[in-house]
Amino acid sequence: MPLRKLKEFLETHKIKYKTISHPEVFTAQEIAATTHIPGKELAKTVIVKIDDKMTMAVLPASYRVDFDLLKKGAGAKRVELASEQEFKDMFPDCEVGAMPPFGNLYGMEVFVAESLAEGEQIAFNAGSHTELIRVSYKDFEAHVKPKVLRFSSKP
Repeated sequence: MPLRKLKEFLETHKIKYKTISHPEVFTAQEIAATTHIPGKELAKTVIVKIDDKMTMAVLPASYRVDFDLLKKGAGAKRVELASEQEFKDMFPDCEVGAMPPFGNLYGMEVFVAESLAEGEQIAFNAGSHTELIRVSYKDFEAHVKPKVLRFSSKP
């Protein structure tokens, strides 16, 4: 079942969404393969600390965070990957590593990779390792209000 908090938000704001169930997998690449969603449309949420503030970096499943680009784009002094220990309690209703990219529901700033912003749809974990939610990118952007930056690259 998708994250109740997220579903309520989507329904309250009349955002059309589709729930996609899949076998339990843990990497974005495995999710893309099992759901047949293109990697450029499947978003992964990476928790980073930008000047010691927990932040979401949302990028295509097949990409990785370029910390130097993110630091420059955010105008930060320091950017580093947050450990699971540091952020797991911030998402009590989610399985670790399956946080949806809706930082607005968790009081977090969201940066989204410009390559995701170019797409019509965005799909992402719905709080578990067995369900995705797909929405239009325009609806995601209108309600989450992410900062769009170039901070990711293909491995």
